[in-house]
Amino acid sequence: MVEINIGSEEWLAQVKEDIVDLERPIIDPHHHLWHNRGSVYLVKELKADTGSGHNVKKTVFMECGWSYKQEGPKHLKVVGETEAVVEQVKESKKTSGAVISGIVSRADLTLGEEVIEVLEAHQEASQGLFRGIRHAGARAEHPEALSIPGQAPEGLFEDPAFLTGMKVLGKNGFTYDTWHYYYQNRDFAEMAKKVPGTQIVLDHFGTPLGVGPYADKREEIFTQWQEDINEISKLENVVIKIGGMAMPDNGFGWDTRVTPATSDEFVEAQRRYYLHAIDCFGPERCMMESNFPVDRRSLSYHVLYNGLKKIVFDFSDNEKHQMFYGTAERIYNV
Repeated sequence: MVEINIGSEEWLAQVKEDIVDLERPIIDPHHHLWHNRGSVYLVKELKADTGSGHNVKKTVFMECGWSYKQEGPKHLKVVGETEAVVEQVKESKKTSGAVISGIVSRADLTLGEEVIEVLEAHQEASQGLFRGIRHAGARAEHPEALSIPGQAPEGLFEDPAFLTGMKVLGKNGFTYDTWHYYYQNRDFAEMAKKVPGTQIVLDHFGTPLGVGPYADKREEIFTQWQEDINEISKLENVVIKIGGMAMPDNGFGWDTRVTPATSDEFVEAQRRYYLHAIDCFGPERCMMESNFPVDRRSLSYHVLYNGLKKIVFDFSDNEKHQMFYGTAERIYNV
């Protein structure tokens, strides 16, 4: 028997589905690009995914620590990623299909007021595509159990310098994205209250975990998560990306199977998370995301978006438009 690599084209090709709601326009507000340690996901691979059947019009690149500068001031090395993405944007315009229309870059917000230098450098390098910063707050309590353990410093959301940097973002019209774990959601909410002038985007539902010490606590975690999401939704400066929960660390196990997930399996496992978040935030504050290629280790792009569409099948056309297009268009100005 030939071994199939999880996440490979061969593995993903085992599940093919007809496209649901074919004409619906989509902005994918969260994907990465990289060429690291033999793993390649650049415009060619992105176009293959976004062009696999759904009507994806635009995308937003999300920082992932790729292609930092090797020389120069430490706080400005992150600008190398923005420069690299701009080169990929140029490549993407040579062919039809979805266009990378926004860039969310990295900056160390604990620089406080001085972070403005980094923001201006990103803005210049981006050729008009820079939209905001993700300085992830994820701090793994059990890094040994996770495939992508977050390494943020303890207490980041409480750091006065970080809060000053957050205010600089808002004052200059830039967004703030965060990736962190479900047990940090309450600290995140307290932080968000302190910076009401900054538009904040909560990535990946606040990342419920399901592996290692979390594997047998799914219902307990879900109950806590429900309460926390309800409280976060009361903060008017926060919107939520609903997606990014087919990562291996979420613990649904599709990354360990001989075949990837189908859209019906995806819906069965995750529907309740989506419906709760939508109920709390409303469609106008939710955006469907792919989080590719990370979630590619569970299912293909066309199967994922089939699942997303099936979850909200009973919603109105306008509500669907907000979640698949309108919210991302407004928040990221794309």
